[in-house]
Amino acid sequence: MAPHGHGSHGCEGDKNHDHTPEMGVQYSLYAKIDKEHLECLNELSEGSGKLVFKQWEDRLNFIECVESDADKELLFNIPFTGNIKLKGIIVVGEDNESHPSKMRLYKNRPHMTFDDVTLPADQEFELHTDLTGTLEYATRVVLFNTVHHLTLHFPSNFGGDQTRIFYIGLKGEFTEANRHGVTICTYEAAPNLYDHKNPLQDNVSHQIQ
Repeated sequence: MAPHGHGSHGCEGDKNHDHTPEMGVQYSLYAKIDKEHLECLNELSEGSGKLVFKQWEDRLNFIECVESDADKELLFNIPFTGNIKLKGIIVVGEDNESHPSKMRLYKNRPHMTFDDVTLPADQEFELHTDLTGTLEYATRVVLFNTVHHLTLHFPSNFGGDQTRIFYIGLKGEFTEANRHGVTICTYEAAPNLYDHKNPLQDNVSHQIQ
């Protein structure tokens, strides 16, 4: 679906504020991506999919991009280092047929493949050509309130053989993952094991003597 009701308001706001420091703060979720485990399927150049997730100030750097290989589809599996509340997405491409024309979002489905995208998406958008990073596609925040993994599927473009993307911006809030339960469990298990082990060792030692 096109940005209309959700995104048209956001688009106007971004056009008025696209160079303000606030936009850089809002679009800072790229720093919370677990880049080591990020996957981009059907990328022409290995590792190029990671390059499009960058700081707001570099969104118009058209040197680095990701280009599809065998056909026009691209699939990003994006793990985060905690939980995010996803509020908006910006996609920058070229002013030609290589610009993606549709984007489909899946939440918390790690390691998806092209076989899995037959499943209904949690949300999808019809994209418009964006060369300046001013078109924001607003997500259903209630649906994307607690996301630790995001999959972006770009199934089509405007008629080109390959799809090319220069920037994907993710807007929202970040919450650190809570690992306290695991820490406490590990801490309590160690002394208990040690306490039970000592009497056995003492008994064996006494019998040998």
